[in-house]
Amino acid sequence: MAQREQWGTRLGFILAAVGSAIGLGNIWRFPYMAFDNGGGAFLIPYFFALITAGIPIIIMEFGLGHRFKGSAPMTFAKAAKKWEWLGWWQVFVSFVISVYYVVVIGWALNYTLMSFNLGWGSDPSGFFFGEFLALSSGALTLGGIVWPIFFASLVIWFIVWLVLYTGVRKGIEVANKIFMPILFVLLLIMLGRAVTLDGAVEGLQWLFRPDFGAIMDYTVWTNAYGQIFFTLSICFAIMITYSSYLPEKSDINNNGMMTAFINCGFSLLAGIMVFGVLGYMAGEQGVPIKEVVDSGVGLAFVTIPKAINLLPASEFFGFLFFLSLVCAGLSSMISISEACCSGLMDKFGWGRQKTATGLVVVGFLASLVFMTNGGLFVLDIVDHFINNFGIVLAGLVEVILISWFFNLSSLKDHINRISDFRVGGWWTFCLKVVTPIVLGYMAIANLIGDITSAYGDYPMTALVLFGWCVVLLVIVVGFFAQAVKSSWESHD
Repeated sequence: MAQREQWGTRLGFILAAVGSAIGLGNIWRFPYMAFDNGGGAFLIPYFFALITAGIPIIIMEFGLGHRFKGSAPMTFAKAAKKWEWLGWWQVFVSFVISVYYVVVIGWALNYTLMSFNLGWGSDPSGFFFGEFLALSSGALTLGGIVWPIFFASLVIWFIVWLVLYTGVRKGIEVANKIFMPILFVLLLIMLGRAVTLDGAVEGLQWLFRPDFGAIMDYTVWTNAYGQIFFTLSICFAIMITYSSYLPEKSDINNNGMMTAFINCGFSLLAGIMVFGVLGYMAGEQGVPIKEVVDSGVGLAFVTIPKAINLLPASEFFGFLFFLSLVCAGLSSMISISEACCSGLMDKFGWGRQKTATGLVVVGFLASLVFMTNGGLFVLDIVDHFINNFGIVLAGLVEVILISWFFNLSSLKDHINRISDFRVGGWWTFCLKVVTPIVLGYMAIANLIGDITSAYGDYPMTALVLFGWCVVLLVIVVGFFAQAVKSSWESHD
């Protein structure tokens, strides 16, 4: 097999790993999760989850990728020949995420351009759902292509193709050395402005006011684990792939800790920025913070534009905010796509340029459904099912297989031998006991919840077609991919 590509510098790897972990969810999901789960008290289960699940898993995945020098399918196949399907499961989960994630970045790109004249007008909600998305009546009524979203998504796919085509060192590493500093500078500028706004202190009090009674609620703990799990890009092929490009002498433990803490630090700063702005907005409108707080796309494309309209130099602040969304989304989109690209290159022995081109073309065609009038509904269903079942179940299986049926001690020895500090019994205990219990509970709770009640009150046909079928297809295709002879087998 050809010599595997490598990162040019340790900084390049860290920025790429952090760039993968920091995505749209850090900006629009974490602030709402903290607000809705005990405020400042949420930070206790949040950091407990980071220490007992996030850091152990990210160190485990860095160690696996570095030791076996392969994409997720190749890594699991080398760990145990019959485990290759798990790697493909994670790769196909990443592919599904990429085909709708790109559209959300396309929304942000449109809004970046609109910010110069506050194109969303005085009614951001009506504009977003009515004029911009031109929403249909439901998920089963796709309608036609929404052209501004089409062209923006095409631009994003082209950037992703260019980065993947160029390679690890000259493409992915260079891109993250551009996007991540820009993102942090944008955040710091917005943060500095947000905390000096009238009403910002009240907003931050709502965010960090501790409700210690919430700590006794088990759902707060599962929400904390869920946030850590999703925000670190673990258990869907990315971190294994990125670490496979590390040189032999790499400080795995420090790299894992740095990636985890930088990501969580960014989430906290983003939360302060968002709630500083929401505090100002609530003060201007004379309403409590809880009446203006929203989550997800509602926060990013409705609530924040409403707040921007009220800000001094609103066009400038709007440009900074939506450009930050584009940068955060692009760095994550590149990592998701590289996980798929690397798996295909390892499996079939294809060249990078051919693989990147084919992947982007197929990905673009698959993402067309999310650019339609019914695209938001389809996106909501696919995102819910692929996160709650694709990622959580794959993560549960991965942690159980590696910690209980693989020689975990040999992996620990490999990691410790090349790291500045050693992981010990706490790492093993967390992987063998804590994480499987939490992920197992989350998987069962998610399954019961979606069986007993229809998610989002969508028609059952839509949930089956865009939810259950997508999850099942990802798993089934994983087993089919394992059955195909691999390029690494022909070189054994």
